Amino acid sequence: MSVTVFIQGRNGVTRWQPGKRWLLLPIMLMVAGTGLYKHSSNQFEQQQAEVEHNNQLREQQEQQVDDLKSATESQLALLVTHVAKMQAKVTRLEALGQQVADNNSIEDQFDFANEVGLGGFNEAGREIELNQLINDMNSLASRIDNNNLQLSLLETVASNLHIDKERYISGRPITKGWLSSAYGLRNDPFNGRRTMHKGIDFAGSEGADVVATAAGVITWSGSMFGYGELVEIDHGNGYHTRYGHNKSLSVNVGDVVAKGDRIASMGSTGRSTGPHVHYEVLRNGQQIDPRKFVYRKAIL
Repeated sequence: MSVTVFIQGRNGVTRWQPGKRWLLLPIMLMVAGTGLYKHSSNQFEQQQAEVEHNNQLREQQEQQVDDLKSATESQLALLVTHVAKMQAKVTRLEALGQQVADNNSIEDQFDFANEVGLGGFNEAGREIELNQLINDMNSLASRIDNNNLQLSLLETVASNLHIDKERYISGRPITKGWLSSAYGLRNDPFNGRRTMHKGIDFAGSEGADVVATAAGVITWSGSMFGYGELVEIDHGNGYHTRYGHNKSLSVNVGDVVAKGDRIASMGSTGRSTGPHVHYEVLRNGQQIDPRKFVYRKAIL
């Protein structure tokens, strides 16, 4: 096969017949163009894959940051809880120690109000919150150790005090009212299910006095889930009492109360159907039946 090209010029028609190389030129150009297109497409796909890979890496890193943040917040919350518990212990120790010292007129020998002297080298720089919490816990531990030492020195003096009578849990936590729900299994007033009632309910008029059933130190005075406005008293020897659903509270954490002192007014806060006080007795952190404490005779 041959191709003849006629070219019209001034001097007439010129005949030109291209060789086989000229005929292959379009094919070569098409092949080259196709290869260039495929190369460009491959590069684009590689770049697109790299972009997607980088996006996945960024999402993974963001998720890792979120997970780390969540774990850090959980650790901080746990540390805050430990600090709060230690602060409550310090408050109880200080209040009891100061009371014993005052009763024996030796308050000048024991100082429970001021901080324990602390020292040590601190590196320059900005403290982070976690380090601050750890420092607080160390400081509180030092205060607890110091107060325990002082209280141990006062034990011989305290043994001569007739405080057992005041710390003896007995009687009702109200001055007026009636028993409305006993300790033990009962039908829940909200969902009707059979549940354990870990206290005794005394109903009465809203605003009626709620009183301490024994002397002790206030370790909780505020809102608590389910209990509403709650007061908790530490009576020593592992015993605590709780008074829930109050309308208002008359004591603060750290206060020392005597048997029969007004600590709150009856209400219906929290998980409650009407004005009453939910009364609990705890021994070593576990609720026990309060009835034997309510009905036993007080020490004369």
